[in-house]
Amino acid sequence: MLTARDMTLADVPMCVAIVNHTIALGGTTAYEEPFSDAGFADHYLEEPPVANVVLFGERLVGFQSAFDVGDGFYSIGSFTDQRDPVLGAGRVIFEKTLADCRALGGVAILAKITSDNTGGLAYYTRMGFVDWKVERAAMTRSDGTVVDRIIKRLDL
Repeated sequence: MLTARDMTLADVPMCVAIVNHTIALGGTTAYEEPFSDAGFADHYLEEPPVANVVLFGERLVGFQSAFDVGDGFYSIGSFTDQRDPVLGAGRVIFEKTLADCRALGGVAILAKITSDNTGGLAYYTRMGFVDWKVERAAMTRSDGTVVDRIIKRLDL
C-alpha cells in the first residue's frame, strides 16, 4: 500500500540514494552532481515549506518538495526510486503536495523540466499541468548538449 507523509530528517539518506541514482542515470534531472546528506537536507527538507515522501509499505520510494517562489507560486521537485519503481507512487505523493500547497494559500504550482526529460514532462502532464513557458537554451549538459527548460503550471 502506498502512503504519503511529511519528510523527516530520518528520511534524508534514502532520499539521497534515490536522487543520486537518478543523477547517475543522467537525462532525467537538471542536477548533474550528487547530493551529500547535509546538502540534500538543506535544500529539500529545510528550505521548502512543503517536503513529502511516499512509502510502499515501510519502504521509501520517492520524495517531492514545493519551494515558495513568491506571489503564491510553488516550484516542485519530484524523484521516485528508479531501481525498483512502484506504480502510482508519483500520483500518491502529488496528491499530498497539492493539498499542502492549497492549505498554504497557493495560487499555482510550477514544474521546471529540462526538455530532454520526457518522463518528467509526461508525469506532470498526467498530474494536470499545462505548458506555460519555455526558457530556450536554459542549460548545457556536461557533455555539451544544450537543452531548453519547459515550465509547466497547475493553477490551484
